[in-house]
Amino acid sequence: MSNDNNPFKSIEDKFKEMQRTQKKKPSGTEKVVTSKKPFNTRKFVKTAITLTVIFAIAVILLANVFIVKEGEYRVVRQFGEITRIIDEPGLNMKIPFIQSVTSLPKNQMNYNVLEAEISTKDKKRIIIDNYAVWKITDARKMISNARNIINAEARMEEFIYSVIRNEMGKLDYVDVVNEENSKRGNLNDLVTQKVNEFLDEGNFGIEVIDVRMKRIDLPEENEHSIYTRMISERESTAQRYLSEGDAEKKIIMAETDRGVQEMLATAKKDAAIIHAEGEAEAAKIYNNAFSKDPEFYNLYRTLQSYSRTIGEDTVIIMPADSPYAKILTGYLE
Repeated sequence: MSNDNNPFKSIEDKFKEMQRTQKKKPSGTEKVVTSKKPFNTRKFVKTAITLTVIFAIAVILLANVFIVKEGEYRVVRQFGEITRIIDEPGLNMKIPFIQSVTSLPKNQMNYNVLEAEISTKDKKRIIIDNYAVWKITDARKMISNARNIINAEARMEEFIYSVIRNEMGKLDYVDVVNEENSKRGNLNDLVTQKVNEFLDEGNFGIEVIDVRMKRIDLPEENEHSIYTRMISERESTAQRYLSEGDAEKKIIMAETDRGVQEMLATAKKDAAIIHAEGEAEAAKIYNNAFSKDPEFYNLYRTLQSYSRTIGEDTVIIMPADSPYAKILTGYLE
């Protein structure tokens, strides 16, 4: 490109003129012009880049620092594979852009098992509602076999339902409801033990601490018939108690009456003996007394006969010359 066609020629001429003016020595009347150092753009850009890189590195490092809290596992994965599991609390780091960190609870957790309908040994249908207390004992096994907590709880629920259905099928409905007089023993401990055995066989890395029944219900279509049967059984039991009490009452009354009759008979016998002895003693006294004066005795017996035979309305018909009539009329010779 020629200088005539150069659009920046005028600017270049002015810049050269300015440089020549600055090279001239100042006179006494001329104004002193101080030259300024040109701005070093390259150095500024280099500094800015360095600070940016340092800041980016700091941000990346801080973004890849993680804290392991009390009561949790930290699982470090690299390209989806588990590289390490940290269970001690503290500060740790992971490799940026390559590793990822997830957490799992280390403490005990509650899980509400879904309601299930089962049948007892005597073919009674019942609905049971359970809950389980569990925890992760080996995070690596749990992730390898169950992948996550949701799947672990699902497998645990399957085992709980299977064990309870099997154990309930061996018991009658009465033994299930009446725990105090039941033959089943501690069903909760038995279910917990067997569920843990299944979990250990599957290497799920979890442990069930306790399985408990919250409630046992009857299906709606069976409630009325069961309640009616329970009422009938209770009424039958009450009637049996009343019958046994009435029989016991009759036995006690019969024994009491027999005792009273025996006492009365003994008393009458003793009274008759005493009365006979008194009569005999009286007769003996009378005989002794009357034998001393027979005529007085005859008079006494006659007067006794009068008192027994003659009353207010007594009518006596007898011959006028009879001794009895003479005595009544007062004719005595």
